[in-house]
Amino acid sequence: MQKHPDFTEFTELTPAAEVRTARHGWRAKCLQRLVRLELPVPRTVALPCETVRAIAAGQMPDTQAIAAIFGEEFLVSVRSSPENPEWGGPGTVLNVGMNDAVHARLTASHGAEAADALYLGFVQNYATHVARLDPDMFAAPPGPRALERALETYQDEMDEPFPQDPAKQLAQVLRSMARAWEGTTARLLRQAKGAPIEAVLGLVVQEMALGIGPGLSGSGTMQFVDGVTGAPQITGRFRGQSQGRKRAIETLYLTRDPRGASLEEASPEVFDELKRYGAACREKLREEMQIEFAVEDGQVSIIDAVRVVRSARAAVRIAVALAEDEIISREDALLRVEPRALSELLHYQVDPRAPRDVLARGIAASPGAAAGKIVFTAAAAQAAAARDERCILVRRETAPEDIRGMHAAVAVLTERGGMTSHAAVIARGLGLPCIVGCSEIQINFRDRSFTGPQGRVFREGDIVTLDGTNGEVLVGSAEMLEPALDDGFRTLLHWADNVRDIGIRANADTPDDARTAQMFEADGIGLCRTEHMFFDEDRLTVMREMIFADTANDRRVALERLLPMQRDDFTALFDIMAGQPVCIRLFDPPLHEFLPHEREGMRELAEALDRPLSEVTRRVEALSEFNPMLGMRGVRLGVTVPEIYDMQARAIFEATIEASKRGAPVVPEIMIPLVSAQREVEIVKTRIDAVAVAVKNEQKAEFTYRLGVMVETPRAALRAGEIAEHAAFLSFGTNDLTQMTYGLSRDDAGRFMNTYVNQGVYSEDPFHILDVEGVGELLLMGAGRGRAARPDVTISVCGEHGGNPESIAFCRAAGFDYVSCSPFRVPVARLSAAHFALLAPRGRNGP
Repeated sequence: MQKHPDFTEFTELTPAAEVRTARHGWRAKCLQRLVRLELPVPRTVALPCETVRAIAAGQMPDTQAIAAIFGEEFLVSVRSSPENPEWGGPGTVLNVGMNDAVHARLTASHGAEAADALYLGFVQNYATHVARLDPDMFAAPPGPRALERALETYQDEMDEPFPQDPAKQLAQVLRSMARAWEGTTARLLRQAKGAPIEAVLGLVVQEMALGIGPGLSGSGTMQFVDGVTGAPQITGRFRGQSQGRKRAIETLYLTRDPRGASLEEASPEVFDELKRYGAACREKLREEMQIEFAVEDGQVSIIDAVRVVRSARAAVRIAVALAEDEIISREDALLRVEPRALSELLHYQVDPRAPRDVLARGIAASPGAAAGKIVFTAAAAQAAAARDERCILVRRETAPEDIRGMHAAVAVLTERGGMTSHAAVIARGLGLPCIVGCSEIQINFRDRSFTGPQGRVFREGDIVTLDGTNGEVLVGSAEMLEPALDDGFRTLLHWADNVRDIGIRANADTPDDARTAQMFEADGIGLCRTEHMFFDEDRLTVMREMIFADTANDRRVALERLLPMQRDDFTALFDIMAGQPVCIRLFDPPLHEFLPHEREGMRELAEALDRPLSEVTRRVEALSEFNPMLGMRGVRLGVTVPEIYDMQARAIFEATIEASKRGAPVVPEIMIPLVSAQREVEIVKTRIDAVAVAVKNEQKAEFTYRLGVMVETPRAALRAGEIAEHAAFLSFGTNDLTQMTYGLSRDDAGRFMNTYVNQGVYSEDPFHILDVEGVGELLLMGAGRGRAARPDVTISVCGEHGGNPESIAFCRAAGFDYVSCSPFRVPVARLSAAHFALLAPRGRNGP
């Protein structure tokens, strides 16, 4: 490499050459590596960022010295080389140096048509991008006098002939590109792509490889993996004579193809040479690269190489393949895959190559995609499922009674809600694509229709596609990609498990959830919400009978009918989890959620219970609360209606004995919800311990269990020290804890949260990403005080934040034992935990 204060010339392999990405940009560094690999790269000069900045300020480098490197009659390209390719940059200018003399030489060697086309293209590019003339003046198509007219137009507009000095042309092109980078529009565009304000630009000047000639000539690109699937596959293009001369040959496929001629057939030698260069790039650059090349009369030149653009599924397959071929380490493979991208592999996705008709946009609450007929009620969804019809449940917002309909649907769309609304949480648990807060639609339940933007009306039975990954509602049935839970996916996550140092459990309420958790190899169940088990039709009636019971004894009679159902539920969970920990949250929601709120529903309930309608109405009204989420729910029910928790504890213990007979010993974890005082735990613990003793005596069996607390009120976090004296574990329910800390309804926050984030009130939606400054402070205080009182207490997070990478980083740094999240977020959490283990030291009780 020849060195100069203003530029560096690539002429030979010099390992000590000072070409750095931060100074010369990614393209210059890549070209240097290609030269070191002894690939046939045309003569190249790299201008560092300080030179480019000086050019923008009017201080030109020695362009004569640069020009001299390429000879008297040169043709070069000038390309941008920012530090990060994602930041963009000024467009490439080709054939700099083209003038009358070079035109005459090319006319003699390649013919007038090819020479005219090259000259005309350069004049048009130079006039519009360098001289800043009106593009319309130079938009005339090629023709017999097109070049002559373009040169005349330039002279008329500039009052001088088109510049003939190659060095002057080069200087003007460099100045134009340097100033374009510093322009206000360019700054805003690259900052929108994540570039820092002080982002710098390098420039690369490279001798042209024209790709025209009498033999096999042309230019193209070649990559060796499929960018969508990651499978080994040669793709790209080759266009003969593409620099302007009428093509003597058609555009060629790269590999043999029944549809037409291919480069592999036209020139096996060139094809094999390109394959060797691709293999060299993969091995030495430790990456799958797309190479840009030109062929002149059978001679190959490598113009550039860029990282293959890839989907998430391709990224996983490529990273694993590189590691298995020992080109990169397993740790490097883990770090090359963005954890959130794994969500795309778990579900069907809309094929990015297919056209899409976007109807509306909302909050992407649960990833994946599904197409189906629109339905507006849970009953309609169940009816459609019974007919084996795929349906999408559309609701203003979902409620617990919609769960059966959500189970029957293939996707859920709501007009209201946010990331932790009922629809979002349940959909993520079920693995259903879900869009919430889609305010661009207006639902009319009377007509069973909704209206989208521009007045487009869709009625029940019309087909739409929900893209829960991007938050888009698409018209019709879109083309899909299948999930990619292949060997590469599993291998990557096994590597992640070998390095992560925090547990990853799943929130699972049903046997299907538990099987999903097992499929994704969770470390156990961190939250089983038992109330979801009561919404099945046969159980709901018994639950309502219990609610309407007048005495404790009557409640026990009703609950005895629920006992075997609950026992079977827990036995199934224990069997599926095969000895792994299962943490069961005792009954949490207010009782009114199990009662109808419309008159017709109350009439049906009165018939089912054989009670007067007036009595049913009075009881429903009596149980209604002004703010039910802060009312009679959680441990407050356990204290005031203790028969519910007694029944659940007995079901858990009897299931423990039954499952332990058939498999690994079960040690259930029982979690008390919504605790705010030590005395609440004492009262519930006394009754549960008594139930445990009774079951042991009745069944003549021994078992152990762990009793813990769900910390979801600020007071519980503040009093965690005294609460931990009676709790084997403290699991932070960050959904409710965030809601109570902010005084903000998680179901309604979506209506204005975007405005708050955009105006900087909150940096992020606190229901989506854990608020480490406020809620996080409560987590740290609670964990610290809990461990101070009881050093062996287990600390975890079981709210929806548990599957969020940023939240996992906080919990891991704080020394938490595990996080728990929806089953379909377990792979993301496993890989995220591995990333943090590789990149950051492990802490305890504080980040």
